Amino acid sequence: MNIDRMEFVAWMERIMDRFDILNEHINDVQKQRNTIDEEELLDNQDLLQMLKISSRSLQRYRSVGKLPYYTISGKLYYKLSDVHQFIRESFNSPIKKLNANK
Repeated sequence: MNIDRMEFVAWMERIMDRFDILNEHINDVQKQRNTIDEEELLDNQDLLQMLKISSRSLQRYRSVGKLPYYTISGKLYYKLSDVHQFIRESFNSPIKKLNANK
């Protein structure tokens, strides 16, 4: 069976189009799965990478109630808005520089 170049290219384009459709579908399903009340959920790994902290620090923030979390099927999740609020509350106010000449 001989296939000319144009026919091969046409088939490859159709296959790539199908891959693009599947990729969009997978992304949609994943977004729906990782949301609650139409808000994105982050897991421990996401948060550790985002905040650049240790798992023990994250556990401490949960234990003292600084960072609200949800348990779904034994896995911990955090609402993105709660994480943003935690970050805002964790910022220290800027320290005013003292004038060294005084």
